[in-house]
Amino acid sequence: MNKKEWEKLRQLTTEELVAREQELKAELFNLRFQHATGSLTNPMRLKECKRDIARVKTLINERA
Repeated sequence: MNKKEWEKLRQLTTEELVAREQELKAELFNLRFQHATGSLTNPMRLKECKRDIARVKTLINERA
């Protein structure tokens, strides 16, 4: 995630961040499933997805 994407996340409302977190969790589930079946083309996306979830959770907690 680059700086522009981070700034876009900061501009989202809390409800939008929660929705984004759910999207990322669904993506992570699918990536894990692909990894288990051996069809994952980009294994680094697993790590990126986990970090993106953590970033979104950080922003949600900052606003709480």
